[in-house]
Amino acid sequence: MSFSDLYSDLLFNIKYHKSEIQKSLKKSPNNAYQLVNQLSEFTGSRYHVTLNMHFPDPKKIYDVEDYGAENLGLVVDKFRRRFPIPRESIKQKAIEFLGSVTPQDAYMYEGKEGLKILTPQGRIEILPGSIHLWCRIDENVKKFCDWLMQEVLLINDKDNS
Repeated sequence: MSFSDLYSDLLFNIKYHKSEIQKSLKKSPNNAYQLVNQLSEFTGSRYHVTLNMHFPDPKKIYDVEDYGAENLGLVVDKFRRRFPIPRESIKQKAIEFLGSVTPQDAYMYEGKEGLKILTPQGRIEILPGSIHLWCRIDENVKKFCDWLMQEVLLINDKDNS
């Protein structure tokens, strides 16, 4: 499985259900939010992951054309505590794929590991079992997430649970 495939399916489902989303948005932003997260959960379930769309700025719920372009959460294993590869390797790959970003250790407590990648337009939060994209999703972000899926999130290493 690749992030790109999952992401393409999500965008397809949003586009396919665009008129339903717009109708539910006219009734209530909460209805639209519930519908769009049903779509993202359905898409994620096809890949055996939890996928959620977030709207940290409540006004963004009205911009249906922009759904899926930013603020996604992807959870593969919420119980995993350690990365299967060194954090430094992930930081280096973030710089290779994304350019001028600032990788930082984050969420380092109770034996857990985590990283935060600060980008010019937001941040990417990486935990051993999840990615949270609080930024625009462009080709470089997709390629980085594809790498993360293959080298970090989908690695089934029982020692890193």
